[in-house]
Amino acid sequence: MQDYVLSCCSTVDLTREQLERRHVRYVCFHYYLDGKHYRDDLGLSISPEEFYAAMAAGADTRTSQVNVDEFIEHFEPMLREGKDILHVTLSSGISGVINSAQTAAAMLKEQYPERKIYIVDSLGASSGYGLLMDTLADLRDSGMDIDRLRDWAVENRLYLHHWFFSTDLTFYIRGGRVSRLAGWFGTALRICPLLNMDDTGHLHPRYKIRGKSHVIREIVRKMEKHAQGGTAYSGKCYICHSACPEDAKRVAAEVEALFPNLKEKPQIYNIGTTIGAHTGPGTVALFFFGSKREE
Repeated sequence: MQDYVLSCCSTVDLTREQLERRHVRYVCFHYYLDGKHYRDDLGLSISPEEFYAAMAAGADTRTSQVNVDEFIEHFEPMLREGKDILHVTLSSGISGVINSAQTAAAMLKEQYPERKIYIVDSLGASSGYGLLMDTLADLRDSGMDIDRLRDWAVENRLYLHHWFFSTDLTFYIRGGRVSRLAGWFGTALRICPLLNMDDTGHLHPRYKIRGKSHVIREIVRKMEKHAQGGTAYSGKCYICHSACPEDAKRVAAEVEALFPNLKEKPQIYNIGTTIGAHTGPGTVALFFFGSKREE
């Protein structure tokens, strides 16, 4: 085991068991459900099914990021153990959490000047951010030191593609990302927006596709177009969803059929409460390594 700790935020949308097995520590975001506070603790407080059922029933949701004091509380035990830290944050394009992490790191460096505390922006989110962390764990376990791993994360984070689609525009309308008029027409015409994450870690709508079957085919075509080696892609593929497991399984089946050389079957996860509070039910995302995200 290396003499440093790999760390992330709970918004990686993996399971607690996977993070524990990979020896990746995490710090929790926060969310509020009808005014009641919860930690985004990877389903420990509330299951994904309960959370999305509450949203569908009209519950009010909001989120808050990890603050400086929480990062200090998270980092300091590792430093006391004599460990260096590589912490990778949720994308700065959708959250300011990296600022809290950097402030905490600067404060702790004064107390632990002999220790390395690296903060890296993932420029990713949800299980795509999770796929980055899982890959970093692989490299750590292969013997890569903390300096090379930090550099690898920065140099390779934009090769990780994030594609999302939604079959339910309710929460895009509620959050103001889609106007009520556009949302009404989109719902009536069964429009499913297809979005991706750009090179600054911002999420952008790219296409308006009519019908679930069409958008599922199109998201897999994006993988065919961008994946390293095309259909010969032999890396990992992660999929996540918010209360629509059958849609996620359909995407996984099409990916398996088109990419016979995958390192393993596509792994399916739940979109967690922090990201899910903004997407609502009905979102599916697909993540893989491919061509560099240029825009």
